[in-house]
Order: sequence, then C-alpha cells, then structure tokens
Amino acid sequence: MGDEVESRPEEMLEAFKALANPVRLQIMRWLRDPDGEFADYEPIADRQVVGVCVSHIQAKSGLAQSTVSSYMTALERAGLVRSTRVGKWTHYRRDEDRLRQLSTAIAENL
Repeated sequence: MGDEVESRPEEMLEAFKALANPVRLQIMRWLRDPDGEFADYEPIADRQVVGVCVSHIQAKSGLAQSTVSSYMTALERAGLVRSTRVGKWTHYRRDEDRLRQLSTAIAENL
C-alpha cells in the first residue's frame, strides 16, 4: 500500500470494511495498548516490537482460533496490522504509520 492513500479510495474502503466488524474494531483497540490489555498473558516476545501472539488475542476474545485468524487476516489485508512469526506463533501489532496515513486521507477527502 502506497503513501498516497487519497489516490486509492479502494484502500480506504478496505480499511473501513475491516473496522466495520465490532470484534475487529475491539482488537484494534486492544492492540493500541498491548502491554496493558494483555497483561494477564505471559508474552512470548516483546509486544512493543513484534506485537501480541494470536493465541492471546484468541483467548481474550473467546472466539475460535479460525475466526480470530480470519479477522487478523482481514485487518492485515487492509494494512491496519502487521504480522511477525516468532517460532510457531504469529504476532500482530498495529501499523501506526498506515493508521496515520488513513487518518490524514479521511481528514483531507471526506
């Protein structure tokens, strides 16, 4: 996804679609403060660097692993999160640069 968000309305639409689901929106809120929101779960790696383990997102949400994986794929496809593999686990963190770009594009184009 390029820096010129305003020239690619389909990218904004993809982000809006991903955030239209209340659980995906809640996950994005949780990922804003990974250490605080996931304090009950022993980190596998540094949450500030690689993010939160998908198993912890699944446990906190109470949803099936397949549902959480689908939700995280939608958020990643929309460019809202980035994934990192640590051993056999996938970790997710917010893409703050991309979120800032979307915020600017919304402010300038809507």
